[in-house]
Amino acid sequence: MALVDNRSYNDQSICGDASADWLNAEHTTGTSIMAVEYNGGVVIGADSRTTTGAYIANRVTDKLTKVTDQIYCCRSGSAADTQAIADIVKYHLDFHSIELGEPPLVETAANIFRELCYNYRDSLTAGIIVAGWDKRKGGQVYMVPIGGMCVKQPVAVGGSGSTYVYGYVDSSFKPNMTKQECLNFFVTLSLAMSRDGSSGGVIRLGDISEKGVERYVISGEELPKFYQG
Repeated sequence: MALVDNRSYNDQSICGDASADWLNAEHTTGTSIMAVEYNGGVVIGADSRTTTGAYIANRVTDKLTKVTDQIYCCRSGSAADTQAIADIVKYHLDFHSIELGEPPLVETAANIFRELCYNYRDSLTAGIIVAGWDKRKGGQVYMVPIGGMCVKQPVAVGGSGSTYVYGYVDSSFKPNMTKQECLNFFVTLSLAMSRDGSSGGVIRLGDISEKGVERYVISGEELPKFYQG
């Protein structure tokens, strides 16, 4: 016969102190983000879960943040830090475009992100993917991990869920994919969303090209399953 525990669920030995760390943790976009270049543009994508410790604070967050009309960033790390950095970069690029009389380059945006993340590396938790299109170099992807390094890559993966998809990305990525192949490639994120506790929700996608930006959403029931269960 099963034993019954008659202790109240308000008992601190079960639920813990009301001031437990996870109740007071900062909002984080511990996350899965990705960007891929194709001939003519880039596709960016991210899951939509924001956590506060072990608590899911928002299940439909938009982690694809507009910096200019044709440059976006994918955010991972502290939600407050990444939002603040994106706002500062947008502010700088607005002035920069006024001075130049033309839209800023993706490389310029990536270097401003790099400078901020490097200069404040001891106080910020921010992993950024900068992606966009400009008339000089077309579609580009730059990885700015925690610490402030900046690397141009044809495909970039970041966030806490990235460890679950690196192998699949390495084996499945092909250079010079078409736009549709890139969009289909982003179902890869469902591997991370099914295994990483800080990733989940829906997949938000953005296609950035000379024509502008198109946004897409893949809902939870549309995500493929890579396992039986």
